[in-house]
Amino acid sequence: MKHQPRKRFGQNFLTDQSAIALIVAAINPAPGDCLVEIGPGLGALTRPLLAAAGGLHAIEIDRDLADALRQEFGARLDLHTTDVLKFDFAALGARLRVIGNLPYNISTPLLFHLADCAELICDIHVMLQKEVVERMVAAPGDSNYGRLSVMLQYRFEMEQLLDVPAAAFDPVPKVDSAVIRLMPLLPQRWKARDDMQLRRVVAAAFSQRRKTLRNSLRKLISEPVFDALAISPTARAQELSVAQFVALADYLANGADPAAVAT
Repeated sequence: MKHQPRKRFGQNFLTDQSAIALIVAAINPAPGDCLVEIGPGLGALTRPLLAAAGGLHAIEIDRDLADALRQEFGARLDLHTTDVLKFDFAALGARLRVIGNLPYNISTPLLFHLADCAELICDIHVMLQKEVVERMVAAPGDSNYGRLSVMLQYRFEMEQLLDVPAAAFDPVPKVDSAVIRLMPLLPQRWKARDDMQLRRVVAAAFSQRRKTLRNSLRKLISEPVFDALAISPTARAQELSVAQFVALADYLANGADPAAVAT
């Protein structure tokens, strides 16, 4: 299949056969699996996945690629030609096994989109910019630990599986990649009373990550609350565990008034 890669879609096609084999082995697809491939592109992963599972859902925004994939795979490939950020994964049922070489330019919003439907997912195997993967799995205190780490570790158990060099792609990107496995935490290890409040607290804390919590969260949380939750107000966002962020979010979800507490 000949195709001119399109920058607006972040297209870098995996061509290294050894990397493809390792990824498919990690996924270990089987007949009956509900596989969902994001961005099948030229079909490098699609072919071995179909050979193993017999059927596959695929989400591809590029209409030219979608037409070529339909011609090659026919009815075995259930192709959805749309923007994956707008795709309703619930329409495919449950126990979804999500796979993909994710475009770097949408990787973070796409991961959050998948997190929102984690209860439908069996597992996720995706390739991302290596730097993003390192942020995903970073522990509290690590310089890579941030909003992405907290919000994904809240929903998933994650394991970095293998690194993939830039030379494995065409065109060759400027960065290396890595493959990561995400397994939904069902039941969740921590469960906030209100997920929107958790997002609010985490976003505010990391928006000024060099500041202490006393300063970055001063519009949301007063100092006596930190004391009550055994969280130091002089700590910085990257020092807090997921459980501590959940505790702060639960305080807000209870409807407490920070201004009232402060007085």
